[in-house]
Amino acid sequence: QVHLVESGGGLVQAGGSLRLSCVASGTIFSINFMGWYRQAPGKQREFLARITSGSFTNYANSVKGRFTISRDNAKNTVYLQMNSLQPEDTAVYYCVANLRAAIALPPNDYWGQGTQVTVSS
Repeated sequence: QVHLVESGGGLVQAGGSLRLSCVASGTIFSINFMGWYRQAPGKQREFLARITSGSFTNYANSVKGRFTISRDNAKNTVYLQMNSLQPEDTAVYYCVANLRAAIALPPNDYWGQGTQVTVSS
């Protein structure tokens, strides 16, 4: 069993910051990449950022320069530092990890349950 648990969401005023965390636990052989998505009400899930095991990163244009993804491989944890938040950033934020649960298994995506981020104007 693999579990991803996000934390750090909440209510913040426009212009404020939040730092999200996501911990992967359970039977994990290796993690290829970890990332963040979000889904606002009535909208499709949107890619935000991804980081590989070698710390290569890529970002969606909508958050580039405002959000920073980082990773602690020893703790199987990924972070998302979000600055200059705006009301349009309001959404449920999801963590994803592409990992092998065992050496004999192919990599698969595992998702967290999400954490709510609400930005007030």
